[in-house]
Amino acid sequence: MNFEHLVEINDPGNPLIPMLSRDQLWQGLMYRAEDATHFLPGLERCIILDRNSEGMCRRLDFGAASIEDQVTWQVFQWICFDVKPTSSHAGGTLTISIEEPEDHHLFLRFTYATTLGQQSSDEDAAYAEFVKSAYHQSDIEMVRVIRTMLANETAH
Repeated sequence: MNFEHLVEINDPGNPLIPMLSRDQLWQGLMYRAEDATHFLPGLERCIILDRNSEGMCRRLDFGAASIEDQVTWQVFQWICFDVKPTSSHAGGTLTISIEEPEDHHLFLRFTYATTLGQQSSDEDAAYAEFVKSAYHQSDIEMVRVIRTMLANETAH
């Protein structure tokens, strides 16, 4: 399943939505990379296994189930989460790109690539629309969490 969508971050025409800078948005994406427990329901621990200037390798513990992913990025441009396949998880890739078609009008583009529903006989194909909707809601929630974390940081 390949799926992508946009989430608007700043709407210069709507003064009720606090504006975020590209730097703040990037900081929020790095929060997600460093400790995904705030962003993924059911995630008990996020352990950094290895780190370098281009990214990190993490283990995500969901109770008895664990997955590993490789996180890479280009600062202020995009971040990519590449989940390694296991016997219980098909793996996949999520890339989140920052787009700014006009000054201060920021968007996040979420691009998913998974093996879910790739074959027409695949029973997972029936779940593809449900999964797309869940991903979209999760991404909107991620932006809400980032806004909350940044607001709490500036309040202190």
